[in-house]
Amino acid sequence: MVEVVSVPFDLCGPHHGSRLGSLAMELAGLVPSLARIGVEAKVCATAVINGRLPGNRSECNAEALQVFEATRDRVHLAISSGDVPLVIGGDHSLALGSISGALEAYGDGLAVIWIDAHMDVNTPDTTPSGNLHGVPLAALTKLEPLLAADQGDESEKPWIKDVYALWPKLLSFVPGAGLGKDRICWVGLRDIDPGEVRNLGRLPGSLALTMQDIDSIGLPSVVARIDDWLIQTGAKAVWISFDVDVLDPIYAPGTGTAVRGGLTYREGHLLAETLYGFFNRPDCPYKLAGLDVVEVNPLRDRDNSTAQVAVEWVCSFFGKTIMHSVDPGRTE
Repeated sequence: MVEVVSVPFDLCGPHHGSRLGSLAMELAGLVPSLARIGVEAKVCATAVINGRLPGNRSECNAEALQVFEATRDRVHLAISSGDVPLVIGGDHSLALGSISGALEAYGDGLAVIWIDAHMDVNTPDTTPSGNLHGVPLAALTKLEPLLAADQGDESEKPWIKDVYALWPKLLSFVPGAGLGKDRICWVGLRDIDPGEVRNLGRLPGSLALTMQDIDSIGLPSVVARIDDWLIQTGAKAVWISFDVDVLDPIYAPGTGTAVRGGLTYREGHLLAETLYGFFNRPDCPYKLAGLDVVEVNPLRDRDNSTAQVAVEWVCSFFGKTIMHSVDPGRTE
């Protein structure tokens, strides 16, 4: 059973509207599309859209912690019940909650595949914006800032004290020792902050695969490297975190931080199909813990096309193929 965990929350990015992304995916036929390929799914929600405009940064951060906690608890409950959580959002900060829930279930056996144009591994001293959607992996691995708050320019970064004040709360929120520093694989990177390159050096053993790698050796070879890396790490469970901005904005225009030069539609599906094949081979040494699909923003979209693309990607990830068996009940 796939438990669809809807997290309509968007207070941690630069653009609002991704709070509507989960509903857009549901309206694009997420659950019936999965049912047509034999995957039973149910939907639950962890937050309520109240329609209010966001307040100041401190208020947004306080609300974020509540959403992360609810998401963590829901994901952990789904895994404990034997279900596969599919977390749909929402901005990418919600991965702090979803992956924390998986950490509670799998501990140091967990690895993460972060499919995104961005690294999202900023610490308070490296983030250029202070937006929490750019920090999840740094918090999950419990990276401390290397510079003190008073070494930053508060005139240029008026949010800096709020982010530094929040950081210990985020680190204490993440269970245990956090995500292993050698347990992250990035796929599709092409927009990286200089401070994130520094922080990558503090995560020895993790694997960063950029669009240049995909261009150079091709997606099948890149995915083979991911499989080899997972086996070498000894991971027992894998969380997939898919940001739709990994796709080129030609195919996924409805997202808050679009960057040209991303995966094509078919490359995205080949990635999903190949990962499905890995997880379902008889001798696979790791299992699927769950996945995020985030940053669908209908306010920046055309005809809900990005939500539809996201639903199609999810279906490929759960086993839909071009030569699928025909459902006799279908008439379209």
